[in-house]
Amino acid sequence: QVQVVESGGGLVQAGGSLRLSCAASGRTFSSYAMGWFRQPPGKEREFVAAISRGGLKTYYADSVKGRFTISRDNAKNTVYLQMNSLKPEDTAVYYCAGALAIPGRIVLQENEYRYWGQGTQVTVSS
Repeated sequence: QVQVVESGGGLVQAGGSLRLSCAASGRTFSSYAMGWFRQPPGKEREFVAAISRGGLKTYYADSVKGRFTISRDNAKNTVYLQMNSLKPEDTAVYYCAGALAIPGRIVLQENEYRYWGQGTQVTVSS
């Protein structure tokens, strides 16, 4: 079992940057594909980015491609989301999630993620 805890959210002006971190417990972190999702105010949760177990493969939602970067450090049991050129529409609660996966696989479907954090609020002011 894996427990994940997000951190790094906050208030930032449009055009600014934030780096979210997701710390995971357990000795099998490297067995999990990881993903970031977000839930804007009044909307459903949506996919943001995903990374394979080893970190060599990544995938992004079109809305964040070129601005966000997902990465992981398996030695530290941590996955990151570097967010640059932030826009007001990026305002949301951001969630980290983990899914058991074979090496090299990207997990895109929300219902395949078994372990979820509590979320961290990101607010981008205009």
